[in-house]
Amino acid sequence: MAWNAVALSTLLGVGVLVAVTAAALAVRGVPRWSAPGLAVLRAAAQLAALSLVLSAVIEDIRWVWLALGAMLVAAVLTAGGRIAAGARLLPWLALAMVLAAGTALAVVFLTGAVTVTPQNVLAVGGIVIGNTMSIATLTGRRYRGSLVERRDEVEGWLALGATPRQSTLEIARHAVVEAIVPSVDQTRTTGMVVLPGAFVGAVFAGASPLEAGRFQLVVLASILAAGALVAVGLVEVLGRARTVPTG
Repeated sequence: MAWNAVALSTLLGVGVLVAVTAAALAVRGVPRWSAPGLAVLRAAAQLAALSLVLSAVIEDIRWVWLALGAMLVAAVLTAGGRIAAGARLLPWLALAMVLAAGTALAVVFLTGAVTVTPQNVLAVGGIVIGNTMSIATLTGRRYRGSLVERRDEVEGWLALGATPRQSTLEIARHAVVEAIVPSVDQTRTTGMVVLPGAFVGAVFAGASPLEAGRFQLVVLASILAAGALVAVGLVEVLGRARTVPTG
């Protein structure tokens, strides 16, 4: 009975929040105002499935790594869809994301900053992969948008003999900076403005505030490292294209 009451309260709260979100966007005439609500419904279904899967795999590190691999595939496809990555770009995007997330996780666990347990691998890995996806998406969209806006400038450089990479160098740098700004701001304001999920989760799981803070610091550094690597790697690939998009 208690669980039924909690579930009902959760549905009510989430439903009201979704309605507020949709109403705010619809009143302002924002296109696709229903997208956040659909995203919440999809998240609910995925979290339900994830809960069932984790109950079976959380004690076996091999299954955890397999789960992270599936997360990474989904992250690559999601980011690829957002930046309209075609068949030629998608493998490079996947490589950039794998190397970025893999490097960050390797440093975290090989240095002993976080102990290698199924729970820790899943927690840190999931956070790093999710943020790598977001930063890759922001980088690609910012780069493509700026390239369209500054098309004449880029074509002018190309006409003067510059390579595709040279002609888009400033655009690439700006795209990287803009993409990592949210992560940098979150890191700078942690504990002052932002109370991060990893910290709260560790405290609720029984860790001391000091240990939770240490864990959160490692996570934040991992996000920045993976984000910087994927952003730089992605613009390096995009900067070698020989055509300028029209829109």
